[in-house]
Amino acid sequence: MGTSSTVVPARPAAVKYLERLANERGLSPHTVAAYRRDLDQFLTFCERLEIVALSDIDRRAVRRFLAQLSTLRYARRSIARKLSSVRAFLADAARRGSIETNPAAGVQQPKKPATLPKAIPARSIAEALDRIDDGDPVGARDRALLEVLYGTGLRVSEVVALTLAEARDRDFLRVRGKGDRERIVPIGRPAVRALVSYLKHGRPALATGRAGDSLWVGVRGGPLDSRGIRRIVRRRMGTFPHALRHSFATHMLEGGADLRAVQELLGHVELSTTQIYTLVTRRHLKATYERSHPRA
Repeated sequence: MGTSSTVVPARPAAVKYLERLANERGLSPHTVAAYRRDLDQFLTFCERLEIVALSDIDRRAVRRFLAQLSTLRYARRSIARKLSSVRAFLADAARRGSIETNPAAGVQQPKKPATLPKAIPARSIAEALDRIDDGDPVGARDRALLEVLYGTGLRVSEVVALTLAEARDRDFLRVRGKGDRERIVPIGRPAVRALVSYLKHGRPALATGRAGDSLWVGVRGGPLDSRGIRRIVRRRMGTFPHALRHSFATHMLEGGADLRAVQELLGHVELSTTQIYTLVTRRHLKATYERSHPRA
């Protein structure tokens, strides 16, 4: 039973919860819609068990819901997301006194599979960059942008936010990353050369007054946004920006870089986030060993 003597129906409580997510927490319509789908699926499952009140939802019901998802062959990531939605909803109900405790709090979330980053071979990256004709403003911009993405491992959001002032230092970029944390990232010679060419011949031809101090400028003269950057990477390299970030980290470790240094360069708060790359580099070391040692 909840702390209130009044039985609280689960579905109306979910509707009010979703309204609070949109109005009070300011979540995007897309995010609220995802919560709505997950909760609707969970509450439909509960109703099949003849559970309609919040206070009747227990840990067993949550576990049975997860078991059904597994039987239906949902991906572990999807199951984990749905459990997170249910847990957040029931935690909110517990905070408001509609139920005594959150029955999903102790339910184990399925372990997410370790996904190995797919690094693009360095030769393939070099060939794609060399194919760009940087003799025109758009080509100069695209070459500089791709050199910076691969040469620094920055996130798209960090690249978008770069300003002219931050690009004037020829050795480092000052970057503001997740959590508004600032870090200094070194920039290699090819990226510096491409940036100098872009700033001299590319940006002045593209920029209008709308560009402000944004480093990257679109063909209409305004600042280039993350969508525009993704389009450029797709058109020029047939991939997505995060693949260049993966490639940067993998190639650094394969070249002998220290894991802590790569963590700092990527702007990861936790070393465990960076350690996924060691799975890639172990495969590289194994292949090198088998190719090089006479008794491998």
